[in-house]
Amino acid sequence: MIAFDFNYIKPTTAKEASKLFLNAKQEGYKAMFYSGGTEIITLGRVNRLQTDMVIDLKGIQECNVLEISDNELIIGSAVSLNEITHSKLFPLLGKTVQRIADHTSRNKITIGGNLNSELIYKEGILPLLAADAKVKLAKGKEQRIIPLEAVFNKQWKLDEGEFLVQILLDKGYLDLPHKALKKTRISKVGYPVVSAAALVKDNQIRIAFSGVCQYPFRSIELESVLNDTKVPIMERVGTALRHLPEDIVDDIQGTKAYRTFVLRNVLKDMLEELELTK
Repeated sequence: MIAFDFNYIKPTTAKEASKLFLNAKQEGYKAMFYSGGTEIITLGRVNRLQTDMVIDLKGIQECNVLEISDNELIIGSAVSLNEITHSKLFPLLGKTVQRIADHTSRNKITIGGNLNSELIYKEGILPLLAADAKVKLAKGKEQRIIPLEAVFNKQWKLDEGEFLVQILLDKGYLDLPHKALKKTRISKVGYPVVSAAALVKDNQIRIAFSGVCQYPFRSIELESVLNDTKVPIMERVGTALRHLPEDIVDDIQGTKAYRTFVLRNVLKDMLEELELTK
């Protein structure tokens, strides 16, 4: 049970959703965008989250799109993780999100909710970083399409009242050789000790990580080390560990030493399998 009252509103346009958010703030209320609601319920029950209003984006047609149009895959922010997996439109993304929570929860969890999670993992973003995804954002009557990496660097950098409407992927990335690996402490669907999603484009491995640092990331510098095939695999892995963007996480899910051990093996497995596809 959530121990606080809040208003629930389901607008039908992006303009209306943004206006509701900004009006609430102007009047001194806290509003949140909502698409699946699982995290709001979970965190609200333990008083780790509080809001005066939730604005449900599922009533906005643009946020429910899942289709290939011209040369792009378009994924609305309110599309569930199971819909993405079952569509098989972008297999790397489907496999990555298939290991988030249990099957029943994935019917509710949306890609927009996962990407905007309060948790550090946000695993759905890994294939998007590897595939140079773009995002459509809305604020007021304005919409803009920009590269994902321009608004996500360690965390989202959105304007107040701005929200994710769609994810756009070049069709040329969808069926490339790929691999997704997730290592957890106990169960298959727990929080990741290490989660990685990689694809091969133009004979180069592109790889993004979650669970390693305090945020999901893709590092061009680290990829450069991994793609230097003149160097033995384990030597490349050892060098790559020195190019992480920050210290490895040390928490209840896994110590720094354990995560380092797991990451080393994940990288080894990734390289051994993906280099055969080049």
